[in-house]
Amino acid sequence: MKVYNYTDLSKQKIEELCSRQIEDDKLVEERVTDIINSVKKEGDKALYNFAKTFDKVDLKTLFLNAEELKAIASTIPAEAKNAIDTAYHNIKTFHQSQYKPEDKVETMPGVVCWRESRAIEKVGLYIPGGTAVLPSTFLMLATPALIAGCKEIVVCSPPQSDGRTNCYLAYCAVLLGIEKIYLVGGAQAVAAMAFGTETVPQVYKIFGPGNRYVTTAKTMVQNKVAIDMPAGPSEILVIADETANPSFVAADLLAQAEHGIDSQAILVATSNKIIAETIKEIEVQLANLSRKEIARRAIENSYAILVDDLAAAMEYSNEYAPEHLILATERFESLIQLIINAGSVFLGSLTPESVGDYASGTNHTLPTSGFAKAYSGVSLDAFIKKITFQHLSDSGLKNIGSTVEILAAAEGLDAHKNAVTIRLKNTH
Repeated sequence: MKVYNYTDLSKQKIEELCSRQIEDDKLVEERVTDIINSVKKEGDKALYNFAKTFDKVDLKTLFLNAEELKAIASTIPAEAKNAIDTAYHNIKTFHQSQYKPEDKVETMPGVVCWRESRAIEKVGLYIPGGTAVLPSTFLMLATPALIAGCKEIVVCSPPQSDGRTNCYLAYCAVLLGIEKIYLVGGAQAVAAMAFGTETVPQVYKIFGPGNRYVTTAKTMVQNKVAIDMPAGPSEILVIADETANPSFVAADLLAQAEHGIDSQAILVATSNKIIAETIKEIEVQLANLSRKEIARRAIENSYAILVDDLAAAMEYSNEYAPEHLILATERFESLIQLIINAGSVFLGSLTPESVGDYASGTNHTLPTSGFAKAYSGVSLDAFIKKITFQHLSDSGLKNIGSTVEILAAAEGLDAHKNAVTIRLKNTH
C-alpha cells in the first residue's frame, strides 16, 4: 500500500488518485458491445453459448422454477437460514419506513397539486456470482421491489458448475416469494433483461452491482432501459485519527479488498503512526483470509494518505466520493455535516462496513467510481415513480388563468393560451 502526504499532492495528482480508470476500459467496452449485440440478435441461443464460454456449464434450461428452488432451499444450514431471516427483517423494516404519502398542496386558492407513487411494473435484479455469490444482494434488491409493489421481478444470477444456484439464493427466493431465477450472468444478463429473449422477460429498469462488464453493459443499455446507477467494483475510504483502532481499520479495508482485485481500499489518517500500524495489521490479518490473494492484489493497488487534520481528510473524501465511508474517530459527530459525497456512512469504531453489507437494514447497492457525487444508493424510491397531479376549481382557473395566458403569449404558443381562454369564457 502506497503512502502519500496530502499537502504534497498537486491537484492533478489528487484527480489521478480519485480516478478509477483502468487501462483496458476500452477493451471491456468492445467486448460488452459484442455480447449485447449477440443477445439482441440470437436471444436464448446466445445465453446458452455464453454460459458454456464464461460459466463453463452446458445448461439444459435457462431458469429454475419454484419447485426446484424450494428443493434447493431445503438444504440450507439452519444457522444460515436464521441469519438470512434476521437480515431480511431489518432490511424490510428500514425500507418500509421510507414509504411516506405526500400531502396535497394548494399553491393558490382553487389550485391543488400533489404527487403519488406508482411502482415500476417490471424490474430486473442482477445478483452477482463469479468469485462470490451474494444472497445479501438478493435481499437488498428484492425487498424494496416487493414493498414498492413491482408486478414483475426478474432475477438473473450466474449458474454454478452444476447448472443450478446455491441454497442461499434459493432460500432467499422462497422467502421473498420469487418463483424463478434465471441462470444468466455477466453483461449477457443485462442485455437479456434490457431487450428480452425467448425466455428472459424484458424489464423497464435494471438493478444490481457487478464487475466492470456488468457495469459497462448497464451504461450501454440506458437508451433502452433505466438503471439504478453505475455500480462497479467495491471501494471504501476510512478516515482515522489517533482514537482509531488500527486492527479495526485494517479489517475494514480488507473487507472491501476481498471483493475483487479491482476493489479499492483507501485510508486517510491524521497520524503516520496509525498508517504504519494499520499496514502492519493488514499483513497479519491477510494471512488468515481464504481470499487472501485477491485481497492482497487489491491492497497493492490501494493507498493511504496522511493529512494534517480531520477537515483535510473530509476534503479529500468528498473529492473521492467513496461508495463506503467509515469515520473511525470518536469525533464522528462533528464530521457528519461535512459529508457531501458518499454512498453509505459508518460512524465510530464499533460500526464496521460489513453490517451495512448484510444486516443493519440500509441498502448495500451503492454508487461507485465517484458517482456518489450525483447518485444515491438503492432505496424504496428507486423502485417507484412519482406522478404529479393537479386540479383546478372555478376560482382556481380564474386566479391562475391570466398568468398562463400572459406566459403562453410571451412564448408565442397561442394554443396553450387558448386552452385557458376558452375555459375562462365558459365559467361563471
